[in-house]
Amino acid sequence: MKFVFCLTFVCTVAFGQLPEGEGKAVTEKVCNNCHGPENYTGKRLNKDGWEAVIQEMIAKGAQAPDADFDAIVLYLARNFGPKVNVNQAPAKELETSLELTADEGAAIVRYREKNGAFKTIDELKGVPGVDANKIEARKDRIVF
Repeated sequence: MKFVFCLTFVCTVAFGQLPEGEGKAVTEKVCNNCHGPENYTGKRLNKDGWEAVIQEMIAKGAQAPDADFDAIVLYLARNFGPKVNVNQAPAKELETSLELTADEGAAIVRYREKNGAFKTIDELKGVPGVDANKIEARKDRIVF
């Protein structure tokens, strides 16, 4: 199942279609004015990294309301953010990369330290104090 999702995602991006989601339309409208999606679909940056890219584009003349740029950053971070190894990442990285609260990131680290490495997404979703829906929604960003 994981392979099918990854293959679908790669093929979708390879053929110029961006993943569905909030911010897709504004990303296409603003960013594709100057270049195609291949300029950003091959990158894996966190939110700060995408903010830096957007600031660079603004410096080069990209124009849009601030709210649109904010939506673009969130869309890109959500869909083209870094993969995070849940068996090695510190709490802060889990929090940032997976859009978790500080308490959820800390709960994952505590659970990992007590019970050993995670082997499955379902095991990770079962960590007390962690919203399983968040993990499910971001499972494409998680590696073991």
